[in-house]
Amino acid sequence: MYLRRHRMGIIAAMACVVIFACSFALYHLPLAAVAYPSALCLMVGAGVMGAGIRAERRRLKSLQLIRGLIDLTERGLPEPESALEEEYQRMLEQIREDQLAQANLQQRRYDNMMAYYTLWAHQIKTPIAAMKLQLQNEDTALSRTLSSDLFRIEQYVEMVLMFLRLDADSTDYVIREYDLEAIVRQAVKKFAGEFITRKIRLDFRPLNARVVTDEKWLSFVIEQVLSNALKYTPQGGCVSVFMELPMTLCVRDTGIGIAAEDLPRVFEQGYTGRNGRGDKQATGIGLYLCRRVMNNLGHGIAACSPNGEGTTIRMNLLQNVGRHE
Repeated sequence: MYLRRHRMGIIAAMACVVIFACSFALYHLPLAAVAYPSALCLMVGAGVMGAGIRAERRRLKSLQLIRGLIDLTERGLPEPESALEEEYQRMLEQIREDQLAQANLQQRRYDNMMAYYTLWAHQIKTPIAAMKLQLQNEDTALSRTLSSDLFRIEQYVEMVLMFLRLDADSTDYVIREYDLEAIVRQAVKKFAGEFITRKIRLDFRPLNARVVTDEKWLSFVIEQVLSNALKYTPQGGCVSVFMELPMTLCVRDTGIGIAAEDLPRVFEQGYTGRNGRGDKQATGIGLYLCRRVMNNLGHGIAACSPNGEGTTIRMNLLQNVGRHE
């Protein structure tokens, strides 16, 4: 690279030697008078080029160390040795300033979008609460259906809020010891109407466990898992809630199950799998949020679905089981 950049100077020096040799030959002068100083010049030039190549390598290593850094001025580029290098560094600084300006613009747009959706999610809760109060005064088949649909809407709104909070700079985690059975019973109670309407049996076994977690976020995960279990369990089926060792909460259903090829990806964002493609309302967000929340809490979550035997979701509630992101 060094020789390629200085090739014009090398060619010019060699041309000067040839010109001197031709001039001496035309005047019938001894060529030794040209060869000796030319050899000396070549030796000096080789030494200068060797020093230049070593300096070039040092500068190259220095540039490689700071390559890829966004904030170039923080580490500092090597001092420019020519007007061309100085201009290149000015270009890099201009590119960096443009990148920072674009990043700030994108961050402002993102903050505005987050503020809007957060406000929307909170405002939509008011008409939902009003409709729930109105439906509580009626006990008809239509009111029960509307109450079930309204509960689904409420779940989707809560999912939006949780999605927005996941990547927030600050979180509202309150980590302490809780009675696991109380948390699960509260979540199951919300789905009581759907269990009754669809004649799905609940097999709830005593949990007898205390868990160090955040009640609100763990409740969200349990509700999402129960919602999926009910969604894919046919009328007359069964949903079981029980404990396994070590400290693993299990929710098992007798539904359609998950295809073997879909199991490794059910917790990916937006992945709906074979069952989701049949259900046009599937978003592939619920289980993704569950995995993110469980990772943040230090827990783990996994899915198992033997052929024809429904699905079992296992939530390992030991601390530091999940992979933090």
